Amino acid sequence: MTFTKHFAQTNPQLPRFGVLAIRLGRALIATSVLCAGGAFAQTTWKPDRQVTLVVPYNPGGGTDATARAVASRLTTLWNQPVVVENIGGADGLIGTRRVIEAAPDGYTLLFQVPSILLMKYQRSLKGIDPVSQLTPVTAVATSPTALVMSASLPFKTLPELIAYCKARPCNVGSGENSSKIRAQKFSADYELKDMAVVNYKGTSPIVSDLVSGNLTMAFTGITAAIPLHKSGRVRILVTNGNQRAHALPDVPTSMEAGWLDSYSVTWYGMFAPKGTPEAVTRGIADATREAGKDVHVREALTVAGAEPAFTSPAEFTEMIKQDSARLGALVKRFPLED
Repeated sequence: MTFTKHFAQTNPQLPRFGVLAIRLGRALIATSVLCAGGAFAQTTWKPDRQVTLVVPYNPGGGTDATARAVASRLTTLWNQPVVVENIGGADGLIGTRRVIEAAPDGYTLLFQVPSILLMKYQRSLKGIDPVSQLTPVTAVATSPTALVMSASLPFKTLPELIAYCKARPCNVGSGENSSKIRAQKFSADYELKDMAVVNYKGTSPIVSDLVSGNLTMAFTGITAAIPLHKSGRVRILVTNGNQRAHALPDVPTSMEAGWLDSYSVTWYGMFAPKGTPEAVTRGIADATREAGKDVHVREALTVAGAEPAFTSPAEFTEMIKQDSARLGALVKRFPLED
């Protein structure tokens, strides 16, 4: 027997509106409990001390620039310092390990690019997949890669570059594994047998050698190259997305230039150590999305030649799955190590 019915039977003098009042009171109590639970569920995780955002590459490239723009705004939103820590070396592996080994509490995060998906193919890792030891948080932005060449060379179209390299030995710079694969694919697609792939530690030294004329071309992100392209010191010949980059509307895509199977878009993504609670990763993703609304962050992304993404953890996980399949097929054709 319910409390309301029992109370009414034992109190016949109780007016009918009294019973209704009891029922209404019980409903209000239940609603209050639900509302309290909803408010608790919507509480967003925030740090109460410094957060370290590890960029596993040297300063100066697109990854570093994008990370710093976001970290600056998160510092304001969280009222806690978000410090960017550059730990270069081993194609991003050293910095990535730093985060993998960190406590899964949201205070040490990783800012990475699709090259992380290729690490499992390196002999030194013996098949260990770093992505499996991390938790995807959000893809902050996307940016097409580009074929950048020395401005000392006279030609301005992809067919001219190909003809030039068929007639004489050329070299191509690579700052990480994914650009190395693109360089190998380009060489194979156009039968450039004398093309030498030169490996660099980061984008800045690549750009320096392009400016000096020591390097014919490079496959790299567009961030470091845009200012020099606009000043005429290097030439961004084509970009590798499905459509022209907003920052470079006058530069054709590689598909427009005739290299049809050339899609390559970099995402700048944030990861947390494996085991980080879902509430924490969701809170970080929500805060990063909020940071992306800031005009200064948007301006920084535009300068870097990047397009805002600010995905959910689930959306970023799906992006990783698709890119992993695409890059895995390429690495079968062009092994990272003999």
